[in-house]
Amino acid sequence: MREFSHFHINDPVNFPGKLAAWAQNFPVACVLHSNDYRKKLLGPMSRHTYDLIAGAGILDHYGIDEPSPLSSLDRFIDGSKDWLFGHLGYELKNHIEDLVSDHPDFLDFPLLNFFIPRYVFIQEEETLKIGWHKEYDSKRKIADLMTEIDNWPVPAMDRPFPGKISSVLSREDYLGAVAGIKDHIQKGDIYELNFCQEFYSAGAEIDAAATWLKLIAESPVPFSCFYRLNDKYLLCASPERFLKKSGDKIISQPIKGTYPRGNTPGQDREAMKLLACDPKERAENIMITDLVRNDLSRIACRGSVRVNELCGVYPFPRVLQMQSDISASLRPGATFTDIINSTFPMGSMTGAPKVRSMEIIEQYEKTRRGLYSGSVGYITPEMDFDFNVVIRSLQYNRASSYLSFMVGGAITSQSIPEKEYSECLLKAGAIMKVLGHETG
Repeated sequence: MREFSHFHINDPVNFPGKLAAWAQNFPVACVLHSNDYRKKLLGPMSRHTYDLIAGAGILDHYGIDEPSPLSSLDRFIDGSKDWLFGHLGYELKNHIEDLVSDHPDFLDFPLLNFFIPRYVFIQEEETLKIGWHKEYDSKRKIADLMTEIDNWPVPAMDRPFPGKISSVLSREDYLGAVAGIKDHIQKGDIYELNFCQEFYSAGAEIDAAATWLKLIAESPVPFSCFYRLNDKYLLCASPERFLKKSGDKIISQPIKGTYPRGNTPGQDREAMKLLACDPKERAENIMITDLVRNDLSRIACRGSVRVNELCGVYPFPRVLQMQSDISASLRPGATFTDIINSTFPMGSMTGAPKVRSMEIIEQYEKTRRGLYSGSVGYITPEMDFDFNVVIRSLQYNRASSYLSFMVGGAITSQSIPEKEYSECLLKAGAIMKVLGHETG
């Protein structure tokens, strides 16, 4: 049975960085940080339960790649009766639908992994709760551990990244792919598709915790994540929630629609008005909202699916985003695997209709997405959970020295290829800046 000890945090602003730097000494660790969005925003975006929640160390784990990665997951979750942290990789789609992925994978994340941590950390403003087990630790040891973390140095973020960053697709290849996707739309194969391109560096060496801190300093967003799984790392600055469950209620908050921020408050207000009324951006969001409604209806009580907010516009550090909020009441007996089978991958990262979109994605993209377009989150002992959408993220395989990030956007019949390419560069800007490669 896990116990929780409570402590005062002497330096709450820098505590997430100290915790990530300390936790990366464990083979497995996950830090989920809201960057104060629990207090910043009113309305649907404020649905964070914690300022920060993390797990470090490993007591047990579930990580099966083949042949049926989801087959025993419910049994593992039910049997744990404890906190779980972990991920769902994008290519898990191949085991949910009749799909394949033939592209190379240079990152080698497992399709999914969940672990029971030795330590659970929950930060709420200046208070930290540390969850531990009597059979492994004592109250005195946990108090010493808290002192150790509180005194841990914040990683220096000023070390530049010297490596070369290349794109898998040239500008011409990207524009040609968008034209091909639009041809599928005009033929009626799909209505919308999320098309992504990869940027990478081979032979890369980075300090993962320091790079994550620099990333979230540049883009302090509500679903950021530092995740280590042995020699593989995810450094995530995501603004988007995939799914949250509280009791029998479940919500999804897809983001579709992007505008650049203005240089002044007045320009920001004008840009928010333009985004709210942009027919192409609204069409993107409404199509994905309908897809999410359909996904949730498969595991919801009849008549319980609700759109609480449609096409709301929210400011983030570098861009304005359009978000909708959809909720439902889960039908009795719906398990975690039932929910994932009905909703994953998220529609905002695939397109509509979902399965045909994923088939066409495989046709035009050149590498596997790995954790990009997947999800990282936690599950409580009460079977509640919260999972993000992995975007605006770096994936790093330290063993192979391969560093990667992907950016993408929704392609519709109204898409202008050159504008879509510019939007991708805008989204990549924060990550390129973190790595010391300004995009202008």
